[in-house]
Amino acid sequence: MTLMNDWIDIGRIEDIPPQGARVIRTAQGDIAVFRTATDEIFALRDRCPHKGGPLSQGIVSGKTVTCPLHNWNIALDTGEAVAPDEGCAGHFPVKIVEGRISLLLSMERAKLAVVC
Repeated sequence: MTLMNDWIDIGRIEDIPPQGARVIRTAQGDIAVFRTATDEIFALRDRCPHKGGPLSQGIVSGKTVTCPLHNWNIALDTGEAVAPDEGCAGHFPVKIVEGRISLLLSMERAKLAVVC
């Protein structure tokens, strides 16, 4: 990982399999970085809001991930549980530059609450 201002370079899109995830370990906890079948990249806290299951081990379908413990579906773009379930895993901003993924960890700079 390389620090670029407040963005952390975490690797290439190809480092994450389509419909898969990789875990980034940070001082703020584990972050799951997902790649959809259409090469969109999303980052969520790697804990299901239900019972803390590892979302990085879930199944990615469209723009959701299914928690491997109790089958809750979590929206990749917001971290919100899909109704009728309620809760939020929290999400992190990502950007792609020349095929490389960068992750914004500084919540003050992002003006984003990780926990919804």
